[in-house]
Amino acid sequence: MLDIAVAYNRYAFLGYEFLTWLWFVVEKDRDLLTAIEPEMTTLALGNRVVLENRIQEAVESITIKGDDAGLEEGLLALRKGAVVTELNLVYRIGEQEWRVTVKGESFNISNLKTPEIGAIETRDDIEGFLLEKVYLYEKVVRLIDKLYAGFLRYRLSADWNERVLPLLKQWIHE
Repeated sequence: MLDIAVAYNRYAFLGYEFLTWLWFVVEKDRDLLTAIEPEMTTLALGNRVVLENRIQEAVESITIKGDDAGLEEGLLALRKGAVVTELNLVYRIGEQEWRVTVKGESFNISNLKTPEIGAIETRDDIEGFLLEKVYLYEKVVRLIDKLYAGFLRYRLSADWNERVLPLLKQWIHE
């Protein structure tokens, strides 16, 4: 049986591949996103992408942030062998919008902003407010789970090397 630290380090690349694939799918294959999560109106890149390039013992970190930031530097970093380590996403269902950052190494979710909900006006509203907030948090966690499951289906299939990987490489080198 693998020690947990060894397994963590051995399979950390899957999270980075997932975020890179997710960036690719958001830009190039929206139909796949709809197939994975039919309820979703849109999924878009948010205002932060962090990439890492390991060159021997050195680690180069590239952070692209800002609402109107161009992602050309990120694609250039991918061409040079970098991997996506953090990705900020904007998830919409109808008029509701979530913003969340996902870290590839551990799948930690941070900077989660949920849609606005009603204010607490009376003592009786507290329970409903909390339940609705938990529901909104759970929507994001389930989305990430569904996206990762979709990624793993492709990653473990013969299609990965034959179809998906060539398209991914083509997108990076466009």
